[in-house]
Amino acid sequence: MAQPADASAQAELTARIADAIRAAGGWIGFDRFMHLALYAPGLGYYAHGSRKFGALPGSGSDFVTAPELSPLFGRALAGQVAESLRATGTDAVWEFGAGSGALAEQLITGLAALGQPLARYTIVDVSGSLRARQQERLAPLLAAHPGLQIDWADRLPEALRGVVVGNEVLDAMPVQLLARVDGQWMERGVALSDAFEATALQPRAQAATDSVAPFVWSDRPTELRPPFDVEGEHDFLTEIHLQARAFITTLAEALVRGGAGAAFFIDYGFPEAEYYHPQRHMGTLVCHRAHQVDDDPLSAVGAKDITAHVNFTDVALAAQDAGLDVLGYTSQARFLLNCGIAQAMEAADLPTRANAMKLLTEHEMGELFKVIGFATPGHPAALGFAAGDRVHRL
Repeated sequence: MAQPADASAQAELTARIADAIRAAGGWIGFDRFMHLALYAPGLGYYAHGSRKFGALPGSGSDFVTAPELSPLFGRALAGQVAESLRATGTDAVWEFGAGSGALAEQLITGLAALGQPLARYTIVDVSGSLRARQQERLAPLLAAHPGLQIDWADRLPEALRGVVVGNEVLDAMPVQLLARVDGQWMERGVALSDAFEATALQPRAQAATDSVAPFVWSDRPTELRPPFDVEGEHDFLTEIHLQARAFITTLAEALVRGGAGAAFFIDYGFPEAEYYHPQRHMGTLVCHRAHQVDDDPLSAVGAKDITAHVNFTDVALAAQDAGLDVLGYTSQARFLLNCGIAQAMEAADLPTRANAMKLLTEHEMGELFKVIGFATPGHPAALGFAAGDRVHRL
């Protein structure tokens, strides 16, 4: 089992973030803090070797994703990917944030079962520890599928041809926090606590102790605003997703330059009107650790995941502005049913069917998770959105 971040690593990460705050004059935006907490090389949550994905807390994992829950998730998604490979005349799949490699394994196997030729599967993942785990898991597939090439990349190419998939990728992109306090919009960032600064002359490992909270919230006036007017005068906390928008723009531009391709993202989130509804006044930012949820990203930094729900309207507009067509937007349950998961469940054993039901039911993943699809112009109507398309709600 991979080792979790230990106390000394957390102390070093705390010290690194503290140095960044001091260098910035005593305050950094939450997006900068979130980036360091999750991705600081060797120390951030996604950069160290702890086990993150698993169905049960006893495994040492922090949360479960759909591919870990049921192999039928990837097999159903393979139906849509196969259709889009044919529609775009391409033979390559790109996956962002491949986690344990479970989805890649399911897609490669599922595409082969559908008789869809696949020449290359490329994973883009910033985590070195996860990359090593993916390589170990996917190595047997190379022998089973002669002619298939599996690659890893640090970034997108300038031009891309193929089908892109991303499961729970957009929610892990750093967000900025906006707080309306007494009628004034502020950007909520992070500063150092007075108690922590009082320990500055002590060794780093001693300074970042559990008894001294190093980080505190700090608001600054800002010209930034949510993309949707929030009715009312009450205090309101929310997120804006400039990094996710920039990512979708860059991806869309690469697909347009490549001339043929499609992209499908599965994540939890809402269209804009729901995201910035007056009743959602505490925002969507949450942390995950040992299959428990909390709302304090400033504690146990590096030892837990930090996520925010996705604004799917913003994602759709970014793709459209960069030249892609929106193929559809729907719930995960409807998408998987359109792609044939019910038929696959009929042929599965009882435990597999039970886990697959968690992908579909409203109180589990079926309604909270959504799927959005894009493609270069000319892609036909997509299988996954054949029924229950909600693109009109974006």
